[in-house]
Amino acid sequence: METRTLGGQGLRVGAEGLGLMGMSAHYGATDETESLATIDRALELGVTLLDTAEGYGPFLNEQLLGRALAGRREAAVIATKTGVEFADDGTFLGHNATPDYIRRSADRSLRHLGTDHIDLYYPHRVDPAVPIEESVGAMAGLVAAGKVRHIGLCEAAPATVRRAHAVHPLAAVQTEYSLFERGIEQNGVLDTLRELGIGLVAYAPLGRGFLSGALTSPDDFAADDFRRTDPRFQGENFGRNLAVVDQVRRLAAEKGVTPSQLALAWTLRRGAVPIPGTKRRRYLEENAAATAVAVSDADLARIEAVAPRGVVSGDRYAPELMGSLNG
Repeated sequence: METRTLGGQGLRVGAEGLGLMGMSAHYGATDETESLATIDRALELGVTLLDTAEGYGPFLNEQLLGRALAGRREAAVIATKTGVEFADDGTFLGHNATPDYIRRSADRSLRHLGTDHIDLYYPHRVDPAVPIEESVGAMAGLVAAGKVRHIGLCEAAPATVRRAHAVHPLAAVQTEYSLFERGIEQNGVLDTLRELGIGLVAYAPLGRGFLSGALTSPDDFAADDFRRTDPRFQGENFGRNLAVVDQVRRLAAEKGVTPSQLALAWTLRRGAVPIPGTKRRRYLEENAAATAVAVSDADLARIEAVAPRGVVSGDRYAPELMGSLNG
């Protein structure tokens, strides 16, 4: 797989990364043996950007990644996140992006990951109670101390990105971006990143699995799968969104690729480094092959015709979570 420079700070990553969350949380049953094998295969394929967070589990996902990378730390680019506070026993305590918590959680993440440095460190969300300059200042201190190599933000508004970047250069902003979620094209985030030379890491580039074409009913989800509460998978929204996926599937078949590969190739063509999440090798291999799929201008026009900006039905999170976005 080809590599890309993520942002303007020299961070080199595979053109596509891997989201690890589902290996430990939120997407039904987990299988550590298969998860470890999936990470192994990712590295073999050149998928080097491995995305985790202290909140996934909590802590279990970072610990899993630490086991996977034992003895070969430099083969991977580790991205993890802070700013959602957990006690050491895993009790959720709310948002906390204060400098003190950022420093403490970074040290805990380093222990869980079994490493002396984090390659890319983000606040999981912008904390409205803490000036972004204070949060970024703390992360800059971690860079100076050698504990972190690069920093970024997640789900941040343009003005916040500018204020943060003025304190310390950001390598990347991670936000949801896919054929189903193109808000950053309208709210100024994408333009801001391009202007400032900040990389875009696209999470949920397959619309939380919708764009894989494999989902046919909300009943496909396990009882503890959080998508059961996702508005885009509810009621009439599900049927409307499935109709769009059917059109994407048709275009993919004409091109000789899978719907997932077409959706990821579109995201790559848009300049993002997507981090599709999976916990199985077969899906990882399918997704990684998208980096070899060429998307022409004509392809872009055909995709736009069936999946234009704003086509998706339903908000991207349940109402109680929407307030944490675009801080």
